[in-house]
Amino acid sequence: MTEVHIRDAVADDCETIAGFQEAMALETEGKPLGATLIRDGVSNAFADPDKGFYLLAETDGTVAGSLFVTKEWSDWRDGWFWWIQSVFVPTQFRRRGVYRALHQEVRARAKAKGGVIGIRLYVERENDRAQETYRTVGMSATPYLLFEEEFDR
Repeated sequence: MTEVHIRDAVADDCETIAGFQEAMALETEGKPLGATLIRDGVSNAFADPDKGFYLLAETDGTVAGSLFVTKEWSDWRDGWFWWIQSVFVPTQFRRRGVYRALHQEVRARAKAKGGVIGIRLYVERENDRAQETYRTVGMSATPYLLFEEEFDR
């Protein structure tokens, strides 16, 4: 396992994160997203901390992964769920403990924050490797399917 350092991302990391998101969209969904749209989305997240926060994983001074955390209020459970989104670990850093380190940091922060009742994420149905990774860090599949309606921009 590689030594992994986790840090808060800062606005100067926008290009790196946007590049990761562009690569992830192509890899997981075969979706070419516009680089400008992604950069604007990442920049807007940094401009408004209520949107969430990014964490970066570094190994040997190189960014080896990132994720974005947003929050959702659950009236059923009277607490916050933190959603892990936009997870990306470049191929050369996979299976080296990068996601595990990121996940452990999210878990530690959520527990320290108080009022956070759980962590959630969504994953492509066919992404068996990612699903196995999430299981190894203590997550389990839920009985829910995700539905959405996208609007034209």
